[in-house]
Amino acid sequence: MTKYWLCITNRENWKVVQRNKIWGVAERHRNTIAKVEPGDQFLFYLISEISNQLRKESSVGGVAEGASAVFRDTKRIFESGSVRKKTEIFPLRINLSYVRSFKEEIPFKPLIPDLAFIRNKRKWSGHIQGKAMRMISRDDFETILNAEQ
Repeated sequence: MTKYWLCITNRENWKVVQRNKIWGVAERHRNTIAKVEPGDQFLFYLISEISNQLRKESSVGGVAEGASAVFRDTKRIFESGSVRKKTEIFPLRINLSYVRSFKEEIPFKPLIPDLAFIRNKRKWSGHIQGKAMRMISRDDFETILNAEQ
């Protein structure tokens, strides 16, 4: 049975995902990624960032489908995204059968009222912060996907 996932990453690693058709997480997230199976569907949540003194708000950048079981690879292809975790390589990975970037990122905040997995709408970031990925319902997946212009 297909599962639906929201993968949390930065824009630099989103480029890596698109280029290599691979998603990877840190060792501490092994119990989560272990639930992934080929055919599962993924949306990529892009964290808010400051780039060239411009703030980019959190958004959803694209969609993908899982194509493999989890495997370990220690080749450094991802950016750690964190100054204090520069040694992180996200070794637990899955291959993706396709990756599609949206024409424009979908702003995330306007979706919050309609997403069931976010129970506390005022403190919504707690449902995402500290996670590499989280399972969401098919309804939430489709709500986000349908927001694409």
